[in-house]
Amino acid sequence: MNIQQLLFYNFILLFTTLQDTACMEVSIIGGKKVKKPKPWLVSIQLQNQHVCGGILIQDQWVLTAAHCKTLLRPPQSVSILLGALSLTKKSKNIQHIGVQSYHIPETFSRNSKKDDIMLVKLHKKPKLIKKRVEVKTIPILGKDVPAGTKCIVSGWGTTNKEVLKASKTLQEAEVTVVKRNLCKDFYREILVITDDMLCAGGIKAQRDACWGDSGGPLECNNDIVGVVSGGNGCGDPKKPGVYTLLSKRHVSWINSILKKYKGTVV
Repeated sequence: MNIQQLLFYNFILLFTTLQDTACMEVSIIGGKKVKKPKPWLVSIQLQNQHVCGGILIQDQWVLTAAHCKTLLRPPQSVSILLGALSLTKKSKNIQHIGVQSYHIPETFSRNSKKDDIMLVKLHKKPKLIKKRVEVKTIPILGKDVPAGTKCIVSGWGTTNKEVLKASKTLQEAEVTVVKRNLCKDFYREILVITDDMLCAGGIKAQRDACWGDSGGPLECNNDIVGVVSGGNGCGDPKKPGVYTLLSKRHVSWINSILKKYKGTVV
């Protein structure tokens, strides 16, 4: 079995596992090309193929979604792509760095999406380059993100929900935060929406994260407030995307891992 067949098999396996609780690994549906790099946004790759997005929150730490680990095996075959706007164009600013370890909350549940966050420690520190490779500080949220807030989701996920293939160029889309009680009604038969989750999507248009964007950022007012977790029906206004909210509890867990492994707390 060659690597293309292996990757295809892994994608189908992951889709089968997650289809009842997510629109696979959440792509930018109804978005647009990003013209300037997001220097803290990374592509997590298996054998140089995009799998999930991530956020460089420390010079040796990437934040992403825990369910991405399903595809990211073994760690020695995984690399982090930094400084890229396109996944195919070469640039002197692009860096590939290997993975040293994964860290997931003990309370994470693949089925319920509870605590769907993961920290990835890199083998070495990347070279920080202004406007190309930078660290993004995560704020400690004192309160929930209000419904109606306009946010941005970005990544290299598929731009066509019928095609399980990463986009060559970085995409972004504007989404609107949905009332949690309303989101609970949307998902009541398949997923329990907790206070540590956030729902957002395109209410009137097909704008959403879909396959390949999992682990990527949800930005509201220039702050990273959530991580793409999943959904059901990419771009479906009746079922908005689901994000892991960077709540105080989640930020506390992040800090506990960073402190344990001698990183600087956020």
